[in-house]
Amino acid sequence: MRMADGLRLGVNIDHVATLRQARYATMPESRNAEPDPVTIASICERAGAGGITAHLRADRRHIQDRDIQRLRENVITKLNLEMGNTPEIVDFAIRIVPDEVCLVPEKREEVTTEGGLDVVVHRKELESTVKRLHTAGIRVSVFVDPELEQIDGARALAVDVVELHTGKLANAYTEKIEQQELSRLRDAAIAAQGHGLQVNAGHGINYRNIARIHEIPHLVELNIGHSIVARAVFVGFEKAVRDMIGAMHGYRG
Repeated sequence: MRMADGLRLGVNIDHVATLRQARYATMPESRNAEPDPVTIASICERAGAGGITAHLRADRRHIQDRDIQRLRENVITKLNLEMGNTPEIVDFAIRIVPDEVCLVPEKREEVTTEGGLDVVVHRKELESTVKRLHTAGIRVSVFVDPELEQIDGARALAVDVVELHTGKLANAYTEKIEQQELSRLRDAAIAAQGHGLQVNAGHGINYRNIARIHEIPHLVELNIGHSIVARAVFVGFEKAVRDMIGAMHGYRG
């Protein structure tokens, strides 16, 4: 895996499937159905991505089951499956065996995942899922808000990774809010690393605000989707991925 000074890029390809579904929602396996998320995933890997992320939603609004099956067969770096904690999706993950599962909250009406998973409130139902995934040989991550109680909750669940929700930092509209969010993210990252958890981050990261992400310690991986897909419309996926990796260089953790 190619890294930017130790910081790995995971490319989320959900919105490649979103574009395909806009035209081929009733026949995503048609030979004419394009763009193909699996082909794009391969281009991203060749450009230096350290992993591919895809979110299989309960309503199948973009990524489809067949996409995940084909990604499992073709991804050569790491396949990270984002998913809600629902029995059907958990069973599917155990059959497919991605390298990693990131458990996220999921609401049917949201455009993208908004807010972290409350691992404190949902600890009881999450415990059995984490155990099942671990038994299947799958590393487990939880997507959480940068709150110390959530980090402690992740440790109690014995997950492998916490992915810190960076959305409030990415969307901060005043310097005061930006500094508050940076402080929360730093504290959460330090706490997670102190618990022996891998620290990832994601949500809303783009080519402009990534400089602020460099101020968060102990990061191992950034999962970025929409911004890369948007830039790829103008410059192609290979350059969009390389540009993001370039923006990640210089991170010292």
